[in-house]
Amino acid sequence: MSNLTLEYLVRYPKKNIDNPPLLVMLHGYGSNEQDLFSFAEELPDELLIISAKAPLTLGFGSYAWYTIHFESNDASKFSDIPEAKESLSKIDAFIKEIKLEFKVNSKNVFLLGFSQGTILSTAFALNNPDKVQHVIALSGYVNQQLLIDDFKNNNFENLDFFVSHGTDDQVIPVEWARKTPGFLDALKINNSYQEYPVGHGVAPQNFYDLNKWIEERL
Repeated sequence: MSNLTLEYLVRYPKKNIDNPPLLVMLHGYGSNEQDLFSFAEELPDELLIISAKAPLTLGFGSYAWYTIHFESNDASKFSDIPEAKESLSKIDAFIKEIKLEFKVNSKNVFLLGFSQGTILSTAFALNNPDKVQHVIALSGYVNQQLLIDDFKNNNFENLDFFVSHGTDDQVIPVEWARKTPGFLDALKINNSYQEYPVGHGVAPQNFYDLNKWIEERL
């Protein structure tokens, strides 16, 4: 579907709920909206699930939220920050449109990201904790260059994170992800951090754990 800011796929709740909880999926670099959506059917029945497609075209079926400089080993130079901020603005508008279009429960919104999608999900939630309550951050890290200047003044009381990473990740070093729990702890944000013996992907046990985490918040 493409009548909103971003193109997307939708899985409607399998239960008849007037104002369902919302889960928005943000895929990784070089992927598309069908990637994470492939396991949407396995997620809780109560959810309205929206999988968004990133705006930048890399090639047939391949999209990105912003340019990545893979040659850099410095996290601060890994991402095109202006492009990333532009995508954050589009995600903000998109989520606002989704809430109106589908009449969801705006007090129970999940963001599920993978890799580049995680980086943006994390930044969006920290900048806008009034617009999302739960973040599933898979194979990513906190890029502080994307945070607004006064983000620490936000109220994070209703925000929590499920963070996971592969110990053998060749794309985003696990060392970058290991900084996330301490960062969130310093902000007094509830979080769960898990590592799995995989590369840049989601292990079956990882999916089981994140699914259970979601169910506990419905």
